[in-house]
Amino acid sequence: MSNSDNDGVNWVDLAADPPAQPAAPVQVPIPPQTPLVMVETAFLASAASLIWLINYYFPFGPLLRLFFPIPIALLYLRRGERAAWMGALVSGLLLSILMGPTRSILYVIPYGLMGVQLGFVWRRGGSWYLSMFLGTILSTVGFLFRFWLLSILIGENLWLYVINQVTTWANWIVMRFGLLTQPDRFWIEVGAIALLVVNSAIYLFTVHLVALLMGDRLKTPIPRPPQWVQVLFEYEY
Repeated sequence: MSNSDNDGVNWVDLAADPPAQPAAPVQVPIPPQTPLVMVETAFLASAASLIWLINYYFPFGPLLRLFFPIPIALLYLRRGERAAWMGALVSGLLLSILMGPTRSILYVIPYGLMGVQLGFVWRRGGSWYLSMFLGTILSTVGFLFRFWLLSILIGENLWLYVINQVTTWANWIVMRFGLLTQPDRFWIEVGAIALLVVNSAIYLFTVHLVALLMGDRLKTPIPRPPQWVQVLFEYEY
């Protein structure tokens, strides 16, 4: 009986592979925070553009200038390098639509790039001295770039005009004190650039103080200031 049963079994069918199932579509996992990153990038980029726009049409002195690079720097601290670059690009495109490409470029260089640079150093725990040094160089280059771009658009050398004005003031000071020397034009240019570097350094220091207060309030802290800054401002954290 067992032999007859075995004879009736189709061993070929048993050895055959089971019918193939249709392959499931490959799904690329999407990070759950991607929509949040996009929204935050758009929000901070719009905030940076709005600050620049308000300061251009309704200037409040140097107050709003302190916030120019901070939104992009905070974006770098919160969402990383790619989000910061996208935020700077979106800010430039938005300002290009609202104010024209020239004023858009004047924001991106240096303030958009400065925000990325500050965020890069702060996220890696760099000291204030390093971030201020790099930011001062970038701010000085950006100021000279502004003079160069506006000189091309206007058709006049604005830097030469500034140097001529400084030379006139220097000659007046020399005559006022009864000195018998004539100020050299080379040293006048060196002094003008030195004053520009000092002004940029003071600006970067103030930006660091504003970012320190804002970062602590927004739970996105930047590296701690040097000890002398904490003592000077009696800052506790």
